[in-house]
This record gives sequence, structure tokens and C-alpha cells, in this order.
Amino acid sequence: MYFIVVKFKARPEHTDTFLDSVDEFTRATRQEPGNLWFEWSRSVEEPDTFVLVEAFTDDGAGPHVNSDHFRKAMVDMKPLVAETPKIVSRQVEGDGWGEMGELQVD
Repeated sequence: MYFIVVKFKARPEHTDTFLDSVDEFTRATRQEPGNLWFEWSRSVEEPDTFVLVEAFTDDGAGPHVNSDHFRKAMVDMKPLVAETPKIVSRQVEGDGWGEMGELQVD
């Protein structure tokens, strides 16, 4: 699977509305056949920073970045962000979340 984490630093005037602004993109991506998850979080320490954690099947990442809604989102998001987003994108073994070995709950 492809595991991707992206950090977006919103412009001050878009910080409070950023998640609403990316809602259409989020909903469309979650409907893709190869999408495993697409989850947004907001930094506790940097309230203008949003973190996207996403995963796709091995065959799902290519169609995602070539989709119309992805191309549209890249145009729509550009005025919302203060700098180029930071990304970690890796192909990893597995097909979903695993349980944490160090903290087991019975």
C-alpha cells in the first residue's frame, strides 16, 4: 500500500475555514476504489498546520493523483496555503492499520 502524510500550513485568513475548503476533495477521494483512508488532523501546537494521513492500495495511488478532483484540488488549495506542503510518501507492506505491540488492551 502507499502510505502518505502531508503537512499543510494555512494562510492566516484561511486557518479557520481550511477543512471546509477541502471538504469536496476529501469526500471525492474517500469514494475512490483504491482509497484506504484519508484523514485530516489539526496540529495542537501550530493551529495553522493541518496534517493529512492517507493510504491507497498499490493500484490506487496512480488513479488518485490523475483524477479530476485531485487536479482541481491542487488549484483550489494553492491560495489557501502559506508554503509548499511537506510530504512523506512511501510504499509499505500491508493493507491497513495493525495493532500496536507495545500497548495492548485486553
